[in-house]
Amino acid sequence: MTSARERPTLEEVARRAGVSRATVSRVVNGSTTVALPIQEAVRRAVRELGYVPNLAARTLVTQRTDSIALVLPETATRVFSDDPLFPGIVRGVSQELEAADRQLVLMMAGSAASHDRIERYAMGRHVDGVMFASMHGMDPLPGALARIGMPSVCSGRPLGRAAVPYVDIDHLAGVASAVRHLLDAGRQRIATIAGPQDMVAGIERLAGYRDALRGSDRRSIVAVGDFTRESGAVAMRHLLDDDPKLDAVFVASDLMADGALRTLREAGRRVPDDVAVIGFDDAEFASYTDPPLTTVRQPIIEIGREMVRLLLRLAEGEPVENALILPTHLVVRDSA
Repeated sequence: MTSARERPTLEEVARRAGVSRATVSRVVNGSTTVALPIQEAVRRAVRELGYVPNLAARTLVTQRTDSIALVLPETATRVFSDDPLFPGIVRGVSQELEAADRQLVLMMAGSAASHDRIERYAMGRHVDGVMFASMHGMDPLPGALARIGMPSVCSGRPLGRAAVPYVDIDHLAGVASAVRHLLDAGRQRIATIAGPQDMVAGIERLAGYRDALRGSDRRSIVAVGDFTRESGAVAMRHLLDDDPKLDAVFVASDLMADGALRTLREAGRRVPDDVAVIGFDDAEFASYTDPPLTTVRQPIIEIGREMVRLLLRLAEGEPVENALILPTHLVVRDSA
């Protein structure tokens, strides 16, 4: 193992590159004032010697940490469950940060104490920016960080008045394509299992369902879940009790749709012959449910990547759009 004394120094890099110590320092700390051939000579010397910059000193010089926080306002149980949202977002964020040579700091804000801790961490400038995913209600944290000048981006439109840029999908268009598919198939009693009504995804997917039924002679039949498989199973039982003759259900997430499929099997209802089922997300497991699930595909990984791109532009002081809306499309399989 190489000891601290054996590690190459800034002076050795300067000698190898044939430049001054100050020039090496400027290149290592990201200065763009050094001519490109000299920058390349310094970087080559760094690679050849295996020099590791002093990150604390670099932070003092550049006022940058090269670290970005991803905040998940959820409990650890939900974050590390089988919900496809979280690994998809983290994967997209990680890919884009790696390409930008930045570090990811993952933080969970499932309690008031954790909100306070994250706000103190950001105020201490331990990160260059903060991204939020899976926002609930009118969470004050994005607005608080924006007020102290911390670059912040949300996944999904933040509720309330926080003027924070965000990346989202076109929920209304995605739901419209699903309900239109059921209407075109002649389904008469189309229910929905909506998501939590303290989240934009839950609110907008329920609104999209109601908008899509408006103008037809179908009535709204609604049950609400919490984006978990078990809540989908319970909600499906409530729907069957409410209207035993329903012949279709749009479900606001694939996890809940999988739970609904289980309830329908237990009730002796054939899918899609008796009841057609459409989910939302196009999670990996949707191809392997029984029957394979028709669903609305949202680009979860790309959402993570776009959040990073938006945040890095903000951190550089560039003008950015307030909202970036990504498209969805219907993936038709055997369940509808």
